[in-house]
Order: sequence, then structure tokens, then C-alpha cells
Amino acid sequence: MTDITTLPFHLQLLVREYGHSTYQLIQGLAQIEDVAERTKRAGQIVQLMLRLQPSLRDLPEVQTRLWNHLHALAGEEVELDAPVALRSLTVRTQKPARVPYPRQAPKLRVYGAAIEALIAKALTLEDPAEREQATVQIGRTMKFLYRQHNKENAKDVTILRHLGELSGGKLQLDPAVVDSENLFEMAPGRTPAIVVSQPVAREGQGQGRDRREGRDNREGRSSSFSNKNGKKRKKGGRQEPQQPPQ
Repeated sequence: MTDITTLPFHLQLLVREYGHSTYQLIQGLAQIEDVAERTKRAGQIVQLMLRLQPSLRDLPEVQTRLWNHLHALAGEEVELDAPVALRSLTVRTQKPARVPYPRQAPKLRVYGAAIEALIAKALTLEDPAEREQATVQIGRTMKFLYRQHNKENAKDVTILRHLGELSGGKLQLDPAVVDSENLFEMAPGRTPAIVVSQPVAREGQGQGRDRREGRDNREGRSSSFSNKNGKKRKKGGRQEPQQPPQ
């Protein structure tokens, strides 16, 4: 079995995409001397590659992509009479550097590493007014994140305590000023207003409802009328016959 680790990195990616068995079939094309027979066998391998990766069907020019992948795996010295234009694949000839993954979790998970980065940036500000304004903005963001994470509102003293822990006590605000001026609250108009849409009545529905309400009101008034003996009228306006005096 061929060791693919000796291949250039972009060819290693192609072998992993289509499988080592497909790569061995492609390597066998060099043993076929007839170019027409070799191209026919290559076309069959291209169809196999498409079956192994059916998601490629939705891509534009999928045949050009597959034939060029086969050409790169077979080697540029292997002649093919391909139905598409073949080109040399020179992208990603070197393995990219590993992306650094954070090894340390944030001190307070509810705020994340972004707040720690903002605090570190605020500590570099030399102007006291700018640092104070940055501290207010960070505290406001922390209170918003706390509310989103815990589904409850946090007290200002809690945000100030967490702010002091994350900054090592270097970012401080007066709790009385924060409470009296509501520095950690969003400014009016920042949050979108919740609009409750009322159902729109279809044409004719409002008129029908008005007619029903008017009929109900008329029936209520007619039922409230009584004859002299205190008996209510029946439907249709008829009255019950009165008994003759004894």
C-alpha cells in the first residue's frame, strides 16, 4: 500500500477525499499503454469518484473538477484525452500552519474571552476620562451578557465586583454614581420596541359583526319589555292572552 504521507499536501487531501482504493485505481492508469483505453478507464473512475462524492453534483463544472483531480493523482506525465481542459494543480503545496486553540478558559464563562480582551484594551488607555467611559461601556455590555445568559437581571454591585475581578482591581467605578445615573442600563431607543400586530379583519367581517351585535342588542331590548302582568314577550312580538278577571 502506498504511503500517502510522502505525497504533497494537496494530493493527500485528494486521496482522503476519494479514498485509498480509488487512488490505487488511478495509479493503475499508467500501466495502460493505449491512450484511448486509458482515457476510457479514466472516465469510469471519474464516474466512481462522483458516486463516492454525490454532493459534488450540485457544483458547477463538476466534470472539469473531477478530471483535474484524477489528472493530479495520476501524474502529469500520464497522457489522457480528457473531454475537458486539464491544468496543473499547484495550490496548497505546503501544509498550512495549525490554528492556535485557546488552552485556557475565560475566568467568568458568562462573559467570555471577548470581555477580557476589552478590559485589556481599556487598561492601555492613559486618559482617565477615556478609561472611565470605556469602563462604563464594558460594564453595560457585561450586564447585557449576564441577562442573556442567566435569564435574569443582575445588580450593579455584582457587575462591579466581576469587573474588578477581571481587571485585577484596576477598573473601578463609584457604585453610588452607577446606581443614581443608571450607567449600566441601555440608552432609550437602543432596544427595538415589541409591536404586537392586531389581526386584520377581512372585508365584510366587520360589517357582519356589527349586524350581529345590533341584532343581539335589539333582542336584549325586546326581551326586557314585559306586559302588564310581568310576562315577557315571545319571539315574533306576540303576547300571551290575558286571563279574564274573576
